[in-house]
Amino acid sequence: MTATSLHPPTHESARRLPRDLALVTVAIDAVMVLVNLAVQLAPDTPEGAQMRGTYALPGVWIPMVCSIGMAWVLAAALAWSHGRNALEKRGVDSVSRLARPRLRYAAAYLVVLLLNFYALSPLLYEVQLLFMPGGRLHEAVEPASIRTVMAVFVFLQSIAQLIVLVLGVWAAAWVALRAGRAARLEPAAEAPGSVEDLDGASPRRAVALVGAAMFAALQMWGGVAMSRWSSMGRGVDGPELLFAWMVPPLVVFALAFWGGWLGAAPGLARARPFRAVAASVLAFVLVQVSCIVIAIAWLYIASSTSGLNGLGGLIGFVLAFALVYAIHVVMLMRAATRWLYRRYL
Repeated sequence: MTATSLHPPTHESARRLPRDLALVTVAIDAVMVLVNLAVQLAPDTPEGAQMRGTYALPGVWIPMVCSIGMAWVLAAALAWSHGRNALEKRGVDSVSRLARPRLRYAAAYLVVLLLNFYALSPLLYEVQLLFMPGGRLHEAVEPASIRTVMAVFVFLQSIAQLIVLVLGVWAAAWVALRAGRAARLEPAAEAPGSVEDLDGASPRRAVALVGAAMFAALQMWGGVAMSRWSSMGRGVDGPELLFAWMVPPLVVFALAFWGGWLGAAPGLARARPFRAVAASVLAFVLVQVSCIVIAIAWLYIASSTSGLNGLGGLIGFVLAFALVYAIHVVMLMRAATRWLYRRYL
């Protein structure tokens, strides 16, 4: 066995940086979740026994697992994007000169998670208690509007947590990828065309994967945000609930990947992952707005013509709306990707 096989060249290590950052992100998230669960489910405390009984309910653990998975996919996609973006813009040689980027990223990301777990989350919970019965602001809100106030607060809380996740990955990547004097390299010294096979992901496949992961994670985030205050899904248990939470994100991922693949085109020269992130966000917003408008118009027309009478009419509406949604995801993801990558095609 040669020394090269035992110690890969620095360039080879730098090419694996995007994948390593994504793996480090998921690993740290998993450790934090396991530690938090171990504290909550301590076997020798009454609170632990109560929490074990609560988490055993499918209506609790299934949405929780899907919410955690959504956060992991989103954070891993962003971490990978930071690493790939650094390789493409600064070059493999420059990135290979960075001092322990994985360790610095892990330390910074761990600090961000600790602040989120033990500072931001308790603060948001304390604010939520202000509107609960007995809270300081409970009497200032009319009883008829308390549900609306709580729904708005929970939605804003979900947005705040999403922003913290995105900024946390950005801050950790900024700490890890800061270039010292030894890591600075003139762009002219970079080998032409060397970015096309970085970490084994071609530009077209990288764009489609990042865009699909972001789109599916955002769609799951929307479902998690709605489930916290909506009564939808109550009364559904067991396999049906698991199917409802697991299958739609996988289908959305496949549809968004298809749209991103069509939009990227075979001749894509650079991945530029944050353009894929922007394309997925743009497509996600456009899909939600267009589907809401279509659903409202459809329901209005159907109600005025009695088109939704009976179970058959409702099933037909759901199936037709699912088809409309699927078409919108593919077409808008393709259009957004093609528009943002037009200079690289």
